[in-house]
Amino acid sequence: MSTAEHVTEHAGFWKRVLGKLPANGYARSLFSRTTRSKRDRSNAAGMTNPDAQSVMNDAEFGRVDPTGWFPHYKNCLQHFVDHGQHTPQVQSIAAFINIRLPCQRPSESSTPVPVSAPSSFVSVRPYIRRLIVTAQDSPTVMQGFFGGDWEAGVGCIYKQERVNYLFTAKSSGWASTKAAYDISPDEETPFLRPLRDPSEDEIQVAEARWSEWLAMEDWMVGARSPW
Repeated sequence: MSTAEHVTEHAGFWKRVLGKLPANGYARSLFSRTTRSKRDRSNAAGMTNPDAQSVMNDAEFGRVDPTGWFPHYKNCLQHFVDHGQHTPQVQSIAAFINIRLPCQRPSESSTPVPVSAPSSFVSVRPYIRRLIVTAQDSPTVMQGFFGGDWEAGVGCIYKQERVNYLFTAKSSGWASTKAAYDISPDEETPFLRPLRDPSEDEIQVAEARWSEWLAMEDWMVGARSPW
């Protein structure tokens, strides 16, 4: 590619970016990055679990040490399967947001599954997604579902899905966003609410990731990356 063609392609990318994104204050996500230390100080406020701070503060969400994270995740999963889903609080919220709990789903086998059975077959992500889009994802509710270790165990999934919700809402209309969170055949999302209590740092991270995605759409990656 010639220099002129490369410059033209970059110009086309920035035109697309500035055309797709709101003009109000957006330059901060395109041309500057909040420092990692600032995000760490802000996100760590109010958290007492060092492992939870490490997971929740990681702006990239993908740099979690699997070896250190997985035991916490298993604790949260076991709490959800053995205890959380059987409490009146969790059952009432699940009914309100129209999602079946594992104990309410029909078994594919004729043999009843004991409460203490291995929980590896259960995914917590659909429940976290539904809590987020209905704005039911308060710390109290998250602890009721997944236990006191939820920040260290499912905190990274929680942060990922909050950003995914922002992206889904930005890239599609209400109907398409709702459809993305429906669960067939009869666990449709009953309503959508704006993201609950987003922090400024959380929005800045999402803006930076969105800018990178727009670059990806135009193949502005690797040596062509504008960053």
